[in-house]
Amino acid sequence: MPYSQFKTIAQAKAAFKLTIIEGSRFLPPTPPVAPSQTLSDYLHETLPIVATSGSEKARSEGIIYPVLLDVRRALDRQVSLFSGEEFNVDESVGLNGVCDFLLTRSPEVLEIEAPAVIIVEAKKTELKLGFGQCIAEMVAAQRFNEVQGQPISTIYGSISNGNQWQFLKLEGLTLLIDLTVYPLPPVNSILGDLVWMTQAH
Repeated sequence: MPYSQFKTIAQAKAAFKLTIIEGSRFLPPTPPVAPSQTLSDYLHETLPIVATSGSEKARSEGIIYPVLLDVRRALDRQVSLFSGEEFNVDESVGLNGVCDFLLTRSPEVLEIEAPAVIIVEAKKTELKLGFGQCIAEMVAAQRFNEVQGQPISTIYGSISNGNQWQFLKLEGLTLLIDLTVYPLPPVNSILGDLVWMTQAH
């Protein structure tokens, strides 16, 4: 059963015996990160187009991927970004399939290397539809890091349609969901949050 089979929070919660806590922002105040000129120019072109497009692909390629590339740039390319990669961790419990986006704290770009830190699930419009799948992918990242001998205390997740971002945090078997929906633009705030999460210990 691949990640895409997890359609709801309840499914993922039951499958992985998680405690779900819904609430307000769990991130500290993060300093905004100025986008590169490349990203600014790109978003200037793509935001008006993507705003009128119902295509998940347009949103992924037009906003989310360029933003995540800028996170990598901001961290001096010491992290890696994977898009549409197979991430098969434990097929017996449904932790297999393709992740939309995955950031690792490794500069290696040919293969996913631990520790995996952030999972980003792209959605066409309705963010709620991505929660179950994103949670399953976060559990997979947690287990992947453990198997690779690089366990880290926290895995972060995000569901985004490009214009809206929502964040999740997995610690042990406790999953926190920030109920706030963060808008883009402004991109500086989203970049600040993502850069902080990528470096957090």
